[in-house]
Amino acid sequence: MTPFGVRLLDLSAQRGRLCVGIDPHEQLLSDWGLDVSVDGLRRFSDICVEAFAEHAVLVKPQVAFYERFGSAGYHVLEETIRGLRAGGALVLADAKRGDIGSTMEGYAQAWLAPDAPLSCDALTLSPFLGVDSLEPAFRLAQTAGAGIFVLAATSNPEAKEIQQRSDASGCSVSQHIVDGLARRNAEAGHLVGSLGVVVGATLTQPPSLGSLNGPVLLPGVGAQGADHDDVARICAGVEKLAFPNISRGILRCGPDLSALRESFFRARESFPGV
Repeated sequence: MTPFGVRLLDLSAQRGRLCVGIDPHEQLLSDWGLDVSVDGLRRFSDICVEAFAEHAVLVKPQVAFYERFGSAGYHVLEETIRGLRAGGALVLADAKRGDIGSTMEGYAQAWLAPDAPLSCDALTLSPFLGVDSLEPAFRLAQTAGAGIFVLAATSNPEAKEIQQRSDASGCSVSQHIVDGLARRNAEAGHLVGSLGVVVGATLTQPPSLGSLNGPVLLPGVGAQGADHDDVARICAGVEKLAFPNISRGILRCGPDLSALRESFFRARESFPGV
């Protein structure tokens, strides 16, 4: 399997660099005139698959909004993942898993193993039990040709207390995470690494990304106030690896399929391919 980072970079040359989120939260289901139920969830997801699967480079379903419906919600998520991948999009499961040992191995198998029902192209992980605790997922991702996006510098106000703390050398927690992934990407020896980070596009003091050589997911564009200039500032010098994420700003145009797709196309124009 071609490594995820290489596949993502190649596909972005055709489809641009915009990642679109699928966030079927209760208010959005209601705004679309759908029931807050498994049937509403399925209809919402089907529309998103039809709108984005053949056009987006990366689609990010928010797992929590499926999980709330239990096993039936997970069944819809499985169908959604299959539909998106069948259309050619790469799928990033926004599950933010993080644990140690065999439990981390279990999470990795659930989301990254090629024969798993929920198998995706990439997965978000939380590193705050230590970056090394994610090693089982890193190993499986390399074997399966999958990708990882590790939370490094998020834009929620509560994050600063931990993520911006520095050691005696002045290296912040966020920078430590980025640097650890950069070393692993370098060891893998590929044109571009498959271990990426999540960095909020609204941040004024982001970590340095110059040595990462992996994809950077940038939530916060659109409804949260960040724009093309913020993405360019944070990813200066590595713009080809910057994948801004817009969810609400596009999804609010549904459920009309044409309007939803047109909203995606307009947003994508700001972030062309490499």
